[in-house]
Amino acid sequence: MLAVAGLALCAAPLGWWVSDRLEQNNDFCNSCHLASGVPLHRELRRDFDAERPASLAGLHGAAGNDARADAAFRCIDCHGGHSLVGRARVKVLAAKDAFWYAVGRFDEPDGMRWPLWDEDCAKCHAEFDERPAAAWQSPRFHELAVHNVDLGVDCVACHLAHEPGGNPQAFFLHAEPVRAECARCHPEFESFEEDQG
Repeated sequence: MLAVAGLALCAAPLGWWVSDRLEQNNDFCNSCHLASGVPLHRELRRDFDAERPASLAGLHGAAGNDARADAAFRCIDCHGGHSLVGRARVKVLAAKDAFWYAVGRFDEPDGMRWPLWDEDCAKCHAEFDERPAAAWQSPRFHELAVHNVDLGVDCVACHLAHEPGGNPQAFFLHAEPVRAECARCHPEFESFEEDQG
């Protein structure tokens, strides 16, 4: 038992290092996500790599990543976790999935079990667009201080990264989830949704 514990203690840092190297390549991420032999993320990857972005993730892919010299944007840039706790969370889920995959009992998830944290977005988006709107425009969401302090709404509640559609002029925001979040504090949005239904 002591030998197994010692082996696990030595293997953990090696596994962490090897997985860090492998996940630098988007093809590696896609290769493990299988459903009946077909990559689950084929459509997501197609949208991500598309010349004309069709989703917020595709917009990121087209824009590149200014934080790195090669400017390529990778799956791991968003899905890797930012802090040590966030990174460990990702590694634990990946290790669990790898174990079940290796023993032949891996069930492909149909969605994210652990959504991105705000810190995963804020590592690149530390500042929001707080430029004042023109006099004839409504104030922008993040221009209002109340929307930036203890709002209780996660970034991904409004900013759906991989969902196709949305408004390309508004960073691919989708009206329905945004209205649902707004209705938590603004009851008038509830009646708007009922009128539309």
